[in-house]
Amino acid sequence: MTTTGTMRALDDERGAVRVEDVYDTDVDDLWEACTRPERLARWMAQLQGEPQLGATVQAVFTSTWSGPLRIDVCDAPHHLLVTGHPGTDEETQIEAWLTAEGSRTRLVVEERGLPGDELHYYGAGWQAHLEDLGRSVSGAGPVHPEGWSSEAAAPAWRERWTALVPAYR
Repeated sequence: MTTTGTMRALDDERGAVRVEDVYDTDVDDLWEACTRPERLARWMAQLQGEPQLGATVQAVFTSTWSGPLRIDVCDAPHHLLVTGHPGTDEETQIEAWLTAEGSRTRLVVEERGLPGDELHYYGAGWQAHLEDLGRSVSGAGPVHPEGWSSEAAAPAWRERWTALVPAYR
């Protein structure tokens, strides 16, 4: 796995981060890892609520990000679009595309609407998340068995994020 991340400005205040990687699993398995609550909880986020098209769920990410996510597009197993903190000044959109490449699957994730002066933090964060996804699909257990909350990041995630921030800066 080699996660690739890029950042770009959308306007004077907001920007986007785009990360991608190829995983050694089929598109259906990767889709489940990215959308089923019990699979998400193994690597990136704990969800409360029923994740279905049009619904809003509450999420707590390994990074401590927490809040509502509205599911705007759910075209299994290829396209997902969610809006974080919908209707607020903190609103962002997270979009994921999954593409089969033989027995492997390419995942592209883009988050838009981020504070432009903080893109490097988000780039490092998304890369750490996608690396955790790779560990999750290649193993049976949780990537962060020590847990996390909205106040305390998963320790291994935080360590990796801290190491990546300078490269994204």
